[in-house]
Amino acid sequence: MPLTLWLVASLVALGAGDRAAFTAWLGQPLPAFLTILTLIITFRHTALGLQVVIEDYIHSALKIPLLVTSHAVCLAACVAGVLATLEIAFRR
Repeated sequence: MPLTLWLVASLVALGAGDRAAFTAWLGQPLPAFLTILTLIITFRHTALGLQVVIEDYIHSALKIPLLVTSHAVCLAACVAGVLATLEIAFRR
């Protein structure tokens, strides 16, 4: 929860800044690290939540493929977010 509050407060503080202001902010080590940490925690939480929903409500042969697919999608989205953050952070 503190990471989420930090991210929301930081984005509100950036306000209506342009893309250059955002990339300059994300180019700093601490915001980049905390953003990556937030992405990892968020997508892990999402994967676990989807797993619980699938296990509770799917009672057919689709259960295992859905579990694998949901975890793969969450992992792919997390990797994409982390790579995008690193690309912005190291663009200089």
